Amino acid sequence: MLEHEKQLWEQGFTLIAGIDEVGRGCLFGDVVAAAVILPMGYVLEGVDDSKKLSEKKRDVFYDQIMNEALAVGVGIVDVDKIDLINIKQAARLAMKQAVQQLTIVPDFLLVDAENVELDIEQSAVIHGDALSQSIAAASIIAKVTRDRMCVEWDAKYPEYGLAIHKGYATKHHREMLLRYGPTPLHRKLFIRNVMAQLEEKENVLESEQLELDLI
Repeated sequence: MLEHEKQLWEQGFTLIAGIDEVGRGCLFGDVVAAAVILPMGYVLEGVDDSKKLSEKKRDVFYDQIMNEALAVGVGIVDVDKIDLINIKQAARLAMKQAVQQLTIVPDFLLVDAENVELDIEQSAVIHGDALSQSIAAASIIAKVTRDRMCVEWDAKYPEYGLAIHKGYATKHHREMLLRYGPTPLHRKLFIRNVMAQLEEKENVLESEQLELDLI
């Protein structure tokens, strides 16, 4: 998990920021990104891609990173902006915001499979959250931050189960969308096709049931 960092340390870079985002594939809510600068030589034992860690382990790492990182920045882009500029650009904007929120200016960026529109040397690392400690740390901060937002959203819209599926297109989420319709925090561009598919499926089921009733 330190291979990329070690190569950069050998080149003289000491303030390396790992960057990742969470929520790109969701039907609901904001996209969140984080940037984390860990001390040179620092080792987070057992760290991994946030999706591979239990909620309990993520929370432990979250506290550890927040306490021991040199700097942590978080960027959040809301649903209206996502619908306006599309999710790819929104995710990149959240990453840029996260870097700008750092209290220390990094001298290199390790980004999970993306480019950040800032004049700082950087490298896009495919599957970076599983290959770089810095990116993994950022993925943990971003995911815990967004998951806690989902708990708050769940209290406002309890029928959708947001605290469980975190806004992703699970079977339950799709069914609740069909039953209750979208909320103001659902991404319009994302749910358009989903709603059309659900309504088509519902119409087919109703038609099949009608045929059975007529037999």
